Amino acid sequence: MRRLISSGSSFEAQIGYSRAVVDGDWVFVSGTTGFDYADMTISDDVAVQAEQALKNIAAALTEAGASFADVVRVHYLLPDAADFEACWPALGRAFGEVRPAATMMQVGLADPRMKIEIEVTARLRLDPLSSLDDNV
Repeated sequence: MRRLISSGSSFEAQIGYSRAVVDGDWVFVSGTTGFDYADMTISDDVAVQAEQALKNIAAALTEAGASFADVVRVHYLLPDAADFEACWPALGRAFGEVRPAATMMQVGLADPRMKIEIEVTARLRLDPLSSLDDNV
């Protein structure tokens, strides 16, 4: 079953995408920036943008029935690779115990105010008891 999740961002409707797509037990969260979708503002500070992007991702994961603990893959996209280290504390809080496969890429982003974009893939966990029943 496929389910679409929206953050309410005007970008989603204008461009034609979803914040996240749940397909079976997979959750694909679109590249997410540090915009505060409540008022469509963005900080000039890359570390603050990383924190806000993670909040936006957490909201999408929660709506999908997942959390950071379910993330198996993460892509970090930054226009300036030198900014990446300033984001490490926030990223470590979100993913330090999870340790998903990760890639950081230096790329151009759609808006010059954006200093980081984060994309994640998560896999919903099966109920541990149901998987035991399958093995009996």
